[in-house]
Amino acid sequence: MKKIIAAFDGLKFSESTRDQSIQLAKQNNAHLVGVFLEDGTYQSYKTYDLLIKEGGIIGSTKKKLDKKDSKKRASAVSNFEASCQKANVKYAIHRDRNIAIQELLHESIYADLLIVDSFETLSHYDQKPPTLFIRDLLAEVQCPVLAVPHTFNDIKKLVLLYDGEPSSVHAIKMLSYTLPSLKQSPVEILSVKSINQTLGLPDNKLMKEFMCRHFPKATYKILKGILPEIEIVDYLKKEKNSTLVVLGAYRRSRVSRWFRESMADVLMKDLRLPLFIAHNK
Repeated sequence: MKKIIAAFDGLKFSESTRDQSIQLAKQNNAHLVGVFLEDGTYQSYKTYDLLIKEGGIIGSTKKKLDKKDSKKRASAVSNFEASCQKANVKYAIHRDRNIAIQELLHESIYADLLIVDSFETLSHYDQKPPTLFIRDLLAEVQCPVLAVPHTFNDIKKLVLLYDGEPSSVHAIKMLSYTLPSLKQSPVEILSVKSINQTLGLPDNKLMKEFMCRHFPKATYKILKGILPEIEIVDYLKKEKNSTLVVLGAYRRSRVSRWFRESMADVLMKDLRLPLFIAHNK
């Protein structure tokens, strides 16, 4: 039995993470762990909400707001627990109270898959994806990640990004091993070749031999273009929200990513599709 962990901010509970994780856990007979990140340095209110005109802090106000946050977090846990019970999914709950990113990275060591909202920030502020929290998570995570949009949709098609690099093949392997139930969905292999290259698939014989064992009914699509990021985004914009995109990512160093975005960053920024992201270090 595989172990799936679903990450939650109880103050901004993600229903799409809840619904996607429960569905996939049930379909794949997996044990689901709800990881509630209750970082003590993060509350729903800001410090200046407590300040009075003289510059002091109203202690009673802080106690009331802390109590309100505590109730909201408890309500999120109850919501997840009730949903798991209703779906008859095997589950557990972890309420991690230390630094959120460190807790989640540690949890990922002992998980087969991590599911998280692609808009997750674990802060007061809304950010456009990829958020700082998600970028830090993807850079160091120890298991594949399924980043889901705000709105839940059943996964009905798979698009596997393939460029001939080991990381793209590794991501396809991880999907096959981790979520075998999705093998029943239509599968498309998507590659991009430059204008002056032939349309042949990289490592054509080896790749198709491999795919025959994992996704035997897969179809192949090769695009022509100068920048793969542009061609892939334009192509995927035509896909329905029920399409899962699979890719390898974040193999470059942190410094390198300052100058060039990962494909995962580009897709989260420009699309609202679920992304299965895995990288081999």
